[in-house]
Amino acid sequence: MSALPADPAPGQHWDELVRFWEESDWPEGSRVEIIDGVIVVTPPPAAPHNRLAELVQRSLYRVLPKDWGLYQTQGLAHPQYGRLYIPDLVVIPYAVLDGLEGGNAAPLTAAELVVEVTSPSNASYDRINKAAAYAQAGVPLYLLVDRFGPGGPTVTLYGEPKDSVYRELEKVKFGEDVHLPAPFELTLDTGVFPVD
Repeated sequence: MSALPADPAPGQHWDELVRFWEESDWPEGSRVEIIDGVIVVTPPPAAPHNRLAELVQRSLYRVLPKDWGLYQTQGLAHPQYGRLYIPDLVVIPYAVLDGLEGGNAAPLTAAELVVEVTSPSNASYDRINKAAAYAQAGVPLYLLVDRFGPGGPTVTLYGEPKDSVYRELEKVKFGEDVHLPAPFELTLDTGVFPVD
């Protein structure tokens, strides 16, 4: 993972930062995000990472409300904090995407569920920076599939954001079930998750 420094005061030059992000020639397959005013480039994820995201995606499709979509490459912007994320998965209402004018990023505040799968290069961002940012934006649920957790692979469901902090709703080891509450009402079987 590499980072390019940007303006130290997020929000002051957001349009210029996003234009640079959009117009630069980034390595093919890389994920390029803006995290707290810094452009962060991560390499393409490995096959186990992609498999985990696909397994969660397949399960979520069965329970999505009919007017919500599930996306793998949807940008989510939070300009006042200098953030533009591209999560592994995001659930967002169709109406939000249909109403976008210019640019490709939806407001982070419109996400209903964000799923991140850690990679060795971004695990701390997913555990700390993104968890705080998603809570601050009021995203109702954040599912962290942490392949490289300190005590082994885990899945943590965060919810009930208050004062920019999530409550940990459930944390399980790979192999145990995790339950996503309404509107999903989904029990996710992590026993099918690949372990490196």
